[in-house]
Amino acid sequence: MSKVRYVLGISGGKDSSALAIYLKTKYPQLDIEYYFCDTGKELDETYHLIDNLESFLGKKIEKLNAAKGSPNDPFDHFLDLYGGYLPSSNARWCTKNLKLVPFEGFVADDPVVSFVAIRGDEDREAYISKKPNIQSIFPFRQNIWSEDVIRLVLNNQKLEKLVDVYNQQPSENEKVKSAILEIAKRPLSMTYPQDRKLNDLLVADTRLFNRVVFTSLKATQYPLGKVESFPVLENDEVLTIDDVFRILKESGVGVPAYYEKIEFELDGKKGHFSRSRSGCYFCFFQQKIEWIWLYEKHPELFEKAMQYEKDGYTWMQNERLEDIIKPERIRQIKEEQLRRLSRRPTANTGYLVDIIQESEGEGCAACFI
Repeated sequence: MSKVRYVLGISGGKDSSALAIYLKTKYPQLDIEYYFCDTGKELDETYHLIDNLESFLGKKIEKLNAAKGSPNDPFDHFLDLYGGYLPSSNARWCTKNLKLVPFEGFVADDPVVSFVAIRGDEDREAYISKKPNIQSIFPFRQNIWSEDVIRLVLNNQKLEKLVDVYNQQPSENEKVKSAILEIAKRPLSMTYPQDRKLNDLLVADTRLFNRVVFTSLKATQYPLGKVESFPVLENDEVLTIDDVFRILKESGVGVPAYYEKIEFELDGKKGHFSRSRSGCYFCFFQQKIEWIWLYEKHPELFEKAMQYEKDGYTWMQNERLEDIIKPERIRQIKEEQLRRLSRRPTANTGYLVDIIQESEGEGCAACFI
C-alpha cells in the first residue's frame, strides 16, 4: 500500500498562502508537500510571496511546469497549440492544461489528501478531482469534507451505519449524544434535506461528526480511509477573510502587494481599487476596474496583454483592451467603482475586500487547489 501524501497547492494568493501557514503552525506533524503551477504569466508580486512563504515553511514549494522542454513558457506553449484562441469562461483550456494536468501528474496514482483553501465565509466548492486517489479537505470551513463524502455518509441507505458509528464514539455528555443520535436517525427527505441535516450535526458537535465521517471512510477507498489518525478532525474553527489577512500579517509572510488599495479621485469623490486575485496578469475573470489597475500599475504588462488580442481574439467578450483605456471609458469604469464602493460597508482589513468578495476566488488556480 502506498503512503498517503498530503499536498497543498499554492496559487500565490491570500487564501492558499494563509492555509499553508495555518496548517504548518497548528499541525506541524503533517508532512505536507507544497506545489505551485507556474503559468509563466504571473505578477512579480506572486513570485515574491512564494519566496516569503518558502522561508516561513522551511520547505521548498515545488514549481510545476506544464510545458517542460518547450522553448516557450507554459501559457504561450498551449496558446500556440490552440491556434491563438484565447481562453475564456466558456473555454478554460488554461485551467485544464496549466493547472489540472500538472497537478494530477504531480500526484500520479498515489493516495493523496489535498488541502483546499476555501474559507468559512465562502459558499462554493472547489474543483474535485475525478481521480479516486485524490481526496479534498477544507480546513478553513466548519465542514471540512467534500460534497461527495457528505453524500456517501448521509445517504439514507447508510442510515443504520451512521447511527452505529455514532454509537461507537465516546462522549462526555450522554444527554447531548442522545440528542445527536436523534438527528442521525432522521432520514433525508424533501422537508429535511442533506444540507440541513449536515448543519444540525455540525452545530451539535463538529469534532464528533468529523470522527464519525473518518470512521465511516475506513470501509472505502478514500485516501483518509488508509491512515490511522488525522489531526485535522479535532479542528472546529471557522476562518474568514479577516482571519486570512491576520494570518498573513502576523506570520511575517505578508499580504500580496496587489491587494493594496490604489486611491483615485473623480469630481471630488475619492475611491480606491486593487487586484482581487492571484493568477495570470491577464486573467479573463478580472473585473474591468482590475484591468484599469493593471494599466496604471503595470503598463508594460497591460501592453503585453493587448498584444495577445492582435489575432482577433479578445480577453473580454464585448470590449477590446485598446478601448477600455480610452480616457472617457476609464472615467466610466471608475464611476461604476465609486457606485460599488458606496453600496459596500467599509472593510476592516485595509484591503479591497468588497471586490474580493464579489470575485470567484483566486482565479483559475482556486478552482481546484
